[in-house]
Amino acid sequence: MWKPSQERIKHAGISRFRKWLQQEYGLNFEIHQELWKWSVDELELFWESIWKYCNIISHTPYQQVLNSRTMPGAKWFAGSTLNYAEHVFRNSRENQSAIIFKSETVPKKEVSWKELQEKTAKVALFLKKCGVQKGERVVAYMPNIPETVMAFLACASIGAIWSSCSPDFGNDSVIERFKQIEPVVLFSVDGYSYNGKIYDKRKNIAELQAALPTLKKTIVLPYIFGNVETDDRTISWNDLLEGKAEMEYEYVPFDHPLWILFSSGTTGLPKPIVQGQGGILMEHLKILKVEQGVEPEDIYFWFTTTGWMMWNLLIGNLLAGCTIVLYDGSPAHPGIDTLWDLAEDAGVTHFGTSAGFINVCMKSGVKPNENHNFSRLKAILSTGSPLPAEGFVWAYENVKEDLWVVSTSGGTDVCTAFVGGSPVLPVYAGEIQTRGLGAHIQSFDDEGNPLVNEVGELVITDPMPSMPLYFWGDEKYKRYLESYFDVYPGVWRHGDWIKIDEKGSCVIYGRSDSTINRQGVRMGTSEIYRAVEGIDEIVESLVIDLEHLGRKSFMPLFVVLRPGRHMGAELKDKIKAEIRGKVSPRFVPDEIYEVEQIPKTLSGKKLEVPIRKILLGFPVEKVVNQGSMANPESLNFFIELAKTINGLEE
Repeated sequence: MWKPSQERIKHAGISRFRKWLQQEYGLNFEIHQELWKWSVDELELFWESIWKYCNIISHTPYQQVLNSRTMPGAKWFAGSTLNYAEHVFRNSRENQSAIIFKSETVPKKEVSWKELQEKTAKVALFLKKCGVQKGERVVAYMPNIPETVMAFLACASIGAIWSSCSPDFGNDSVIERFKQIEPVVLFSVDGYSYNGKIYDKRKNIAELQAALPTLKKTIVLPYIFGNVETDDRTISWNDLLEGKAEMEYEYVPFDHPLWILFSSGTTGLPKPIVQGQGGILMEHLKILKVEQGVEPEDIYFWFTTTGWMMWNLLIGNLLAGCTIVLYDGSPAHPGIDTLWDLAEDAGVTHFGTSAGFINVCMKSGVKPNENHNFSRLKAILSTGSPLPAEGFVWAYENVKEDLWVVSTSGGTDVCTAFVGGSPVLPVYAGEIQTRGLGAHIQSFDDEGNPLVNEVGELVITDPMPSMPLYFWGDEKYKRYLESYFDVYPGVWRHGDWIKIDEKGSCVIYGRSDSTINRQGVRMGTSEIYRAVEGIDEIVESLVIDLEHLGRKSFMPLFVVLRPGRHMGAELKDKIKAEIRGKVSPRFVPDEIYEVEQIPKTLSGKKLEVPIRKILLGFPVEKVVNQGSMANPESLNFFIELAKTINGLEE
């Protein structure tokens, strides 16, 4: 679909890195796949080169790059002491913009590096005056706004541990996350706007304070209502900004915790995933500065909330010295062009989104290039679910012809991508270009044998610096081992189906634990979605394989129709014909149901596994946390259907 020009290849970040490797180490890699293989074969040397190339500031020398390749338990750069926030503010350029921000209620505004640094210093000073110690937890119930970035950087600068939830999370979901980590300070907004509606969160703050007895102070930003009722425990954000302060940094060991991210919480108690200052610093500089080639003059946007790891990666672009773009609100309010308008207005160079958003644009007939100027746009990056070939085609036809379209896949677990893009490689529709440097990704069969050109389990066979240090409160790594190492001992199993070809590019087929298995032939759900959602009448779909020991296999398909369309025999036949022709007759559903909504997480992922368990008869409260859902009311249909299915089974 696209090949980079020789000029673009010459100036790509990865090309500069290869040239540097030749000068510094005498290494010469003609093709990208050779560079990837060296990066995993010579893992220690590769990460040493990233340390040097990215000029990591350590206030004490490290003794060795890696103690062993054991997982879990790998120790990186032991002996080094550093600070994440220092690596951000070494890029400060006074009055240049560090942040461009827009929301549904706030017109576009810019925050200079000077303002970001001054306000971060004041927040950090306040935290220290409150007695916040290195290693204590500071949490935020905040949207994707500049003040959240300031609070996070302040937290990192003093060696405290950050965690955040988006204010669209229900209070129960926030409490079950934050209560696990016993925070001492809470940052919150008084409310927020989404899809044109104002949500008042002031009562939620009081509930959080009551449920989190370890809190010493709560800082409330008057984001919507203009003033804050204060008391001994609650102060206004504006009061933090009085007086003067200078940035200071607490130097911490490489594996000192930077933040705690939480798994989606759709099944059981969310896992508090602890990641280190050094590991995140190295991984984000590697993916952004080296692989994506982000430069100080770039303007980087990703549509995200503070409850998704993409917010953390978006903020990581400050490490590369570029300007980041924050948007708070619905991507479709007041219209589907909202984010494209922002991309043009802000001069975005890297536009990050989800496959779901691109699919909605396709379905809505949006053609952004007809009424926008994207002269600065270099790349569209997509994650969250596999981007089908049609999504690539739509981007090239309707956004820009000369464009690097990047489909990427990774996880909250490592706060980075396992597989993604390279601006020096051609783009093929439906394919992810390459595996990440230093990420020893393979496809395994059930016996643990590596596969080429066959679908298997996505595994990581060697450690990565940003892998979790541990789960908070997880004694003896019990949950950690159960989560990643219970299938292939010593090898990380991520839970995705992947096919890797000879040239190193790959395709993700969806979650392996929601994979369709029909008469021994396995397939990821994305193949079926691609066929079904290509039908004009259908907005989106969900397919579930109810294969279960001792029961007859049953595979239902659930579809959301366009307004004014109705499910009838003719449309059902059309759906089955599409699947039969484009996928396989083996994967034609046993039944097709029209539903109003597909159940999703707050970050927009389809709840395949929980719905599968509900339909198999598991208690709802055991398999899905409704507070972590975007649309819990959508469960009602499936709960009623489960009664019917299981009644018939009995």
